[in-house]
Amino acid sequence: MFELFEKTAADCSKNVTQTYSTSFSLGIRTLHSRFYAPIYGIYGMVRYADEIVDTFHNYDKKYLLEKFKRDTYEAIESGISLNPILFSFQKVVNEFGIPMDLIESFFISMETDLFKVSYDKVDYQEYIYGSAEVVGLMCLKVFAEGDDELYHRLIQPAKALGAAFQKVNFLRDMNSDAKDRGRVYFPGIDFDNFEDIAKKQIEREVANDFHAAYNGILNLPAGAREGVLLAYNYYQALFHKIQGVSVEQLKKSRIRVPDFRKLLILFRSVAGRPFRYNLLGS
Repeated sequence: MFELFEKTAADCSKNVTQTYSTSFSLGIRTLHSRFYAPIYGIYGMVRYADEIVDTFHNYDKKYLLEKFKRDTYEAIESGISLNPILFSFQKVVNEFGIPMDLIESFFISMETDLFKVSYDKVDYQEYIYGSAEVVGLMCLKVFAEGDDELYHRLIQPAKALGAAFQKVNFLRDMNSDAKDRGRVYFPGIDFDNFEDIAKKQIEREVANDFHAAYNGILNLPAGAREGVLLAYNYYQALFHKIQGVSVEQLKKSRIRVPDFRKLLILFRSVAGRPFRYNLLGS
């Protein structure tokens, strides 16, 4: 039965998500069950592309990413793939009408990671759009369930949320990005000379993104709102913790949210309650 193939493909995407990100998996579990498979399908594809450029050091990354991109496009066009991750992804794209330009922008950003190690302001904005904002827009397509008016109304908040998440990731992973991959994403920033004044400027930018995203979350349909609010609360907690450490601490270690704090965030998110950090005033 073909349904068995579909189920095992969906299980593969779910397994990838749960293996690579316990926090993201927890967020998905607070969505309505009808959203589980589509969001797992999106995450599985983008996770594998990101892994190619970040961890496949003993292989030809350029060739593998190009092949993965070609296989993705072919799966979308034909509606089938023997790669279970790409089968799940194409099903989401075709069912929910995810625009191809979002996928193309995503792969452009992944390709950039193969050769670029520093960014000017334009490159930085383009990278964030392709690596994070478009992923938020793919998920928004799923959550809107064909309601084009809702989708277009929430585009800007969804982009702001994706940008906030990615910039927090950049801050959290600054040490490993610089030392393991030779990358610094923030424009005009040199890792060795990164100082508090630059950190504060980045933090103001992130706080503004969080603020711009919040009302959009409240306007998501029931069944989607709770899961996105959980991700928002988790990243706000992580960002608040980053704000409280020095540049030297940030350059030496990866900041984390303790498990007990994650549980508190989960309970408050399920209850529909955001954490109200004074991000701009920190």
